Amino acid sequence: MVDHSLAGKTVLIAGGAKNLGGLIARDLATHGAGTIVIHYRSTHNAEDAQATLRAIEAAGARGIALQADLTAKGAVAKLFADATAAAGPLDIAINTVGKVLKKPITETTDDEYDEMFAVNTKVAYQFIREAGQHLRDNGKLLTLVTSLLGAYTPFYSTYAGSKAAVEHFTRAASKEFGARGISVNAIGPGPMDTPFFYGQEAPEAVAYHKTAAALSPFSKTGLTDITDIAPYVRFIVSEGWWMTGQTILVNGGYTTK
Repeated sequence: MVDHSLAGKTVLIAGGAKNLGGLIARDLATHGAGTIVIHYRSTHNAEDAQATLRAIEAAGARGIALQADLTAKGAVAKLFADATAAAGPLDIAINTVGKVLKKPITETTDDEYDEMFAVNTKVAYQFIREAGQHLRDNGKLLTLVTSLLGAYTPFYSTYAGSKAAVEHFTRAASKEFGARGISVNAIGPGPMDTPFFYGQEAPEAVAYHKTAAALSPFSKTGLTDITDIAPYVRFIVSEGWWMTGQTILVNGGYTTK
């Protein structure tokens, strides 16, 4: 009988130092994960990473932090190699890394396009590829995408476009890795109440997003609360072992302004 619980499992979280990634790390530690490796991008995030490590260890799990710019050549492969060397074989791999740009198509530069696809598409593909090589049999692989995959909206062409490819990567990987019992899924939150959201939005757009979803009146801010996302993630990488090839949109899919 395969054990699909979190008890004693080894987890790698790209972007696990803060915001949703940090909360997922804390949540999985609280629910029995054995070792959690969190990745952070630069020294600017080192303090956040240390705070998350302390929370992981306070919850009874072992915490490891690894720094890397995943857009550098070979960096994703090295992250998996380093994580495996430090923590042993991986059971769960979660990629929360992303970059957002809100800009009309006619004003988007080639450099901006390249940056968006480097982070949201190429890194995501490499993460899935390396997870397929490093995860134990019956492992779990999850990528964070966006509810804009289900929307019809202007100004987010490079963000939604670069994330859309990951939906297809997820389906292909679920077929290819399924023979080893590995489930591969993606989860697409709506606009989240984190700095990741506010950095791109003007005050009037923030006000709109806080009222746009049908469930907005029932959330703390009108936006997606990351504390509501963590249980979905936990379910998918444990009890939801039978799910694979799915993209789950959470509190989203509406037309944005």
